[in-house]
Amino acid sequence: MPVTEKDVRDALKTVKDPELGLDLVVLGLVYDIQIQEADVKAYISLTSPMCPVAEQIVDEAKLAIA
Repeated sequence: MPVTEKDVRDALKTVKDPELGLDLVVLGLVYDIQIQEADVKAYISLTSPMCPVAEQIVDEAKLAIA
């Protein structure tokens, strides 16, 4: 069964901003999702430009989508 945008959004709901305790979808940080067969790209932003846990959030988002 092919991956859908809903599947990706559901996966990203498991990734939380550690300071706010809210997920990326609820925070409105998911801007675009592109799916081509098994290749998924999610465009997200962070709550602050100098976010100290940016790498952690990106890594968690990649794992959730995988």
